[in-house]
Amino acid sequence: MTVPFWVWAATVGGIVVLVAIDIWHARSPHEVSFKEATLWSVIYIVVAVVFGIGLTIFGGTQSGTEYFAGYLVEKSLSVDNLFIFAVILGQFAVPKRHQQKVLLWGVIGALVMRAIFIAIGAAVIAAFAFVFVIFGLFLIYTAVQLLRTHGEEPKDMHDNRVVKLVKRVVTVHEEDNHAGDKHDGQLTRKVNGKFGVTPLFITVMVILSVDLVFALDSIPAIFGITQNAYIVFTANAFALLGLRALYFLLVGLLDRLVHLSYGLAFILAFIGVKLILLFFHEEFPETVPEVPTWLSLVVIVATLTVVTITSLRATRGKMPAKGAVTGASNDDHDDDRDGNGPDGGSTGGNAPVGRDGGGAPARGEDSTRS
Repeated sequence: MTVPFWVWAATVGGIVVLVAIDIWHARSPHEVSFKEATLWSVIYIVVAVVFGIGLTIFGGTQSGTEYFAGYLVEKSLSVDNLFIFAVILGQFAVPKRHQQKVLLWGVIGALVMRAIFIAIGAAVIAAFAFVFVIFGLFLIYTAVQLLRTHGEEPKDMHDNRVVKLVKRVVTVHEEDNHAGDKHDGQLTRKVNGKFGVTPLFITVMVILSVDLVFALDSIPAIFGITQNAYIVFTANAFALLGLRALYFLLVGLLDRLVHLSYGLAFILAFIGVKLILLFFHEEFPETVPEVPTWLSLVVIVATLTVVTITSLRATRGKMPAKGAVTGASNDDHDDDRDGNGPDGGSTGGNAPVGRDGGGAPARGEDSTRS
């Protein structure tokens, strides 16, 4: 499917408008209610589905199938990312009224980084077909890592590299502030004429560093579904746009999805094998089969359905302890914690680094990527 420039421009413009709406909505600190999270989650899902239907009508069934398969892969990976985001917000003691701001900057950063990675990935694939094998082996490795680290406890990283780097480059103002004052929720501020950043800024930087690592397997995964850069970009964008609202919608259920990592490991391994087969199919079309996109979509939907049902059945009647997921208490107490900065954050908190074996924390009985 060839996409003209004006379609690219209109699509990017529409996504920028959606991001601007998100920024406007999160402009004032407030705790996101379940009703608000549900409303925005539904809106973003409807927008993604309507776009997919339009793509199917104007681009053909193949393009539509690739988009929906890619969207489901990216959405499922995004849900698993929420476990790590929850750990970060908890370990840095981010007040509930500021959590959506941190997540929003994380989403914006992820969109920018993935757009760059998609452009690089598309160029590399066009120049070197063997990169399919490299991507495939990497996804299989990631799947094995998911299974190997299942059930591990979060690693204590008080000397996190991101925190140390920020402290080395700029001044971190630790002065306390409270809900409603003029400094509440600021990422930067001046104290006694000296410019610096707040602990909330450090939390955002940790989220962005994790986003960078997340992109390393999410981009190869969707290139295993389609090599069309437009579909790869839009599937990523629409999956990420609803992430902020989805976090607040699912935060109470995260600990119940204990089998999600098993399902994602299977999906990543499946796509990894598909990428390897795709390379050899191009070389030996008569002897090596190609996995059709419709089969990929069926496998993804079936796997996610099975692990969701088995997770909910396995945790039936088991409710997580209050604060077990986010680790943050009500805002009335956030600003009074020892060692917390002006935004309720802690510059000595623990921070995961991602899915690649570099020390990502785990959730409850189910691991996050490492």
